[in-house]
Amino acid sequence: MKSKIAMAMVAATLGLSGMAQAAQTACVFDLLGTAGDSYTMMKDYALAAKGWGADLQLKAYTDERVAAEDFKAGQCDLVSLTGMRGRQFNSFTGSIDAIGAIPSNATAKAVMNLLSNPKLAGDMVSNGYEVAGVVPLGSAFLLVNDRSINTLAKAAGKKIAVLDYDKAQAKMVQKVGAQPVSSDVTTFGGKFNNGQVDIIAAPAIAFKPLELFKGLGTKGAIAKFPIAQISGNIIIRQSKFPAGFGQKSREYVASQLPRAMDLISKTEAGIPAKYWMEIPANDKVGYVKLMRESRIDLTKEGIYNKKMMSLLKKVRCQQDASSFECALNDE
Repeated sequence: MKSKIAMAMVAATLGLSGMAQAAQTACVFDLLGTAGDSYTMMKDYALAAKGWGADLQLKAYTDERVAAEDFKAGQCDLVSLTGMRGRQFNSFTGSIDAIGAIPSNATAKAVMNLLSNPKLAGDMVSNGYEVAGVVPLGSAFLLVNDRSINTLAKAAGKKIAVLDYDKAQAKMVQKVGAQPVSSDVTTFGGKFNNGQVDIIAAPAIAFKPLELFKGLGTKGAIAKFPIAQISGNIIIRQSKFPAGFGQKSREYVASQLPRAMDLISKTEAGIPAKYWMEIPANDKVGYVKLMRESRIDLTKEGIYNKKMMSLLKKVRCQQDASSFECALNDE
């Protein structure tokens, strides 16, 4: 009898041990599924995560909304998706994609390096979720189906695709007198290619996978003026990971920034020169002011995180102290 009890206790102990070491499911959004760059980088991340006590089993998603919903439903312990979609889990990191807040890849690299600082660890946690890393996906540029649409005034009345879950985009489009057309990451490219919308915003990494050259045709162009920085978020359900996992993860992700930035630069350079359209320097100043005003309004409405807006401004002014905004205190 005693031997049976002892065996049962051993079995129970082994069972508990197995539960503690159970693999975590990582849901990874990538437009190209397992063939995409984001998924490839997450495979490397999974290998590194073994050293922090996690055993990640990757599951690819080509529909970002489904990945986010599965994460919320508990079917994923970790999710990798865009910062705009990730804003629902953490408004601090989810505000990095704010309109005009990160004007260059160099600024993006500086900001994302900062996020690995332990002093910001508290801002990474919200309602049981923790942002375990933020990666750059590149600047978003405006793509137009007719290069004669080269000023904001000419965008008035045009149809512009906006992500249906990002209120900031629709408000910005309405502000310039254009017509927002509700879309998703999986549909906005098709709407542009099929002529359902005249303008979209997208990073260079979306150019080939979504075949955006079809929408550009022979008359279209890409405005060479970043309007936002698209970021990727790695978010975990804290209770499913060992203590300290999030900080180790953020430090690892920061160490991979040079690799990510190099990929972005190569992807942007890989777009044929004939598609790029320069914006007159005089127009750029007005656009910067308009985007700044929009950020301030959207922050007041609670769409953007105030602390993140302040941090982003500090980084911008460290890189360009002569900017007019550095003397102002309203952001």
